[in-house]
Amino acid sequence: MSFPFPDVSTRSLADLLSLRGRRAVVTGAAQGLGKAIAARVAEAGADLLLIDLNEDAARAAASELSARYGVRVVSTRADVSDTASVAAAADLAVAELGGIDIWVNNAGIFPNAPVTMMPDEMWDATFAVNARGVFLGAREAARRMSGDAGGVIVNIISTAGVQVAFPGMVAYVGSKHAALGMTKALAVDLAPRGIRVLGVAPSFVPTEGNIAAAKAGAEAAAAAGIEMPPLEVMNTSLIGRVGAPDDIARVVLFAASDLSMIMTGSTLLADAGETL
Repeated sequence: MSFPFPDVSTRSLADLLSLRGRRAVVTGAAQGLGKAIAARVAEAGADLLLIDLNEDAARAAASELSARYGVRVVSTRADVSDTASVAAAADLAVAELGGIDIWVNNAGIFPNAPVTMMPDEMWDATFAVNARGVFLGAREAARRMSGDAGGVIVNIISTAGVQVAFPGMVAYVGSKHAALGMTKALAVDLAPRGIRVLGVAPSFVPTEGNIAAAKAGAEAAAAAGIEMPPLEVMNTSLIGRVGAPDDIARVVLFAASDLSMIMTGSTLLADAGETL
């Protein structure tokens, strides 16, 4: 059995980092972490498809990144938990960009509630996006990645895949542990096809979505008389500052580029030492 991962030792650093000529898909890309990832991937030279439930915001982000970096950037509305929606988005990437070389499973939701108050719908929705969405994205990307060239799938996991930071996270932590496990299993399944699979696990980064979800969870707990830690607890860091979306985007760029050619199945902790 052939495993087509080349030795890239003789290539220059600039060449290893470049994504020129590659086609990338980023889910949840209209704002926050997804948009920051898309920006670095575009800066490295890749053409892009941005996927998001917010079609207008995704279109605006695509226009902005295309103008800034001079690459082709298109967008579409898609639900990462829906098979037909993800397949259609993957087909659009092939039709508009000519193929798929990189797929970043970034879309996720961050609901939290005390376990005794957590409705079935919250559990189901969390796993639908954070776990099923990773599976569907990886499967549809792998089906369309060319055999000789292979590709890279990057799953955005969270430090919740390795720890529990505070109460009320049973659905989120469970879904992110699932995503971390899938990253390993996908790497095993897809290595013969020349596809590497890596995870990136950020600590809490104060994006628009994360802040809103954390506040909503704290308010729900307070209404039930349950004390939750303040938002600042999630911003602890050994580097002396809160992480920014671009901090995570740079790690994703490393994972997506040939700089990380020796790696597959690993999850990179982009956590400022939080999990030590």
